[in-house]
Amino acid sequence: MADAPSVAIISLASDFGCQVQITNIDPGLLQVLGLIDLRYWQLTSSGHMPEEYDVAVIEGAVTTDEHIELLRRVRETASVVVAIGSCAVTGGIPALAGTIDADCRFAAVYGEDATVTPGLHSPVAISRYIDVDYIVPGCPIDTTEFLAVLGRALKGLSNGMPEQPLCASCKTHGNECFMRRGDLCLGIITRSGCDAKCTTLGRPCTGCRGLAPDANLEAARKVYAAFGHDFDEVVTALDLYNTDREVCR
Repeated sequence: MADAPSVAIISLASDFGCQVQITNIDPGLLQVLGLIDLRYWQLTSSGHMPEEYDVAVIEGAVTTDEHIELLRRVRETASVVVAIGSCAVTGGIPALAGTIDADCRFAAVYGEDATVTPGLHSPVAISRYIDVDYIVPGCPIDTTEFLAVLGRALKGLSNGMPEQPLCASCKTHGNECFMRRGDLCLGIITRSGCDAKCTTLGRPCTGCRGLAPDANLEAARKVYAAFGHDFDEVVTALDLYNTDREVCR
C-alpha cells in the first residue's frame, strides 16, 4: 500500500449515523485525514466514486441489486474492505424488514395498491455478498474503536475485535446486573468492546454489537431461564440488531 493509502467511505441502506459519528472524532479525525488520501465520502460530497482506491469503508445494509453490484465492484477494486455499524455487519435495524413479507410491508406504508420495486431485497449484512476484512460493530460505532480498526487495516494487522461477552466489561465497571433486577439484558451473549456504555448509563444491553464469538449459548439459555426469561424472548430481543445473525462474527 502507498504511503498515503486512498480511502472511499460508502453508504448503503442506513441513516448515515455511523458516518456522522466519524465527524465527531476530534482531534483524532484530523490526524487520520493527514495520513490518508480521502478520495470519496458520500456524506460530505456529491461527486462520483473514483475508479481506484485502496480501502473501502462501508456503512449500511444491502437492499437492492444496485447495492450488490456496487459491492462486487468495490471488492474487485479495494485491497481492504471495512464494514462499520450494525447495518453493515449484522443487518442491523434495516434487516427487521426481512421478517415481514415484502408486499405486506409496502402496503402498510404506501397502501394496498403498492408494488415492490424491481431489484429490491430484504436488507442483509454486506458479508452476504462479499468478503469483509475488518468490522466495526455497534449502533452507532464507537469512534475510538473505528480509529483503532482503521489504523490496523492501514498497517495490515488483524482486526482485533474482542471475542468475549459484555458481562466482563460490566464487572470491570462495577455495574449492577440488570438480570438480578428482573430486566432482560443481552450482555451475556453480546460482543464486548463498547466499554459497557449503555449498561453503565443504566440501560440493559440490546445487542447492537452482535453475538460474541466466545458466548456460550447453552449456558446462557440456562441463565436466562433461571431469571425467568424464555429463550424465545431473548431471540426476539436479539433480532433488533441481529436478524441477519448467521453472519455475526
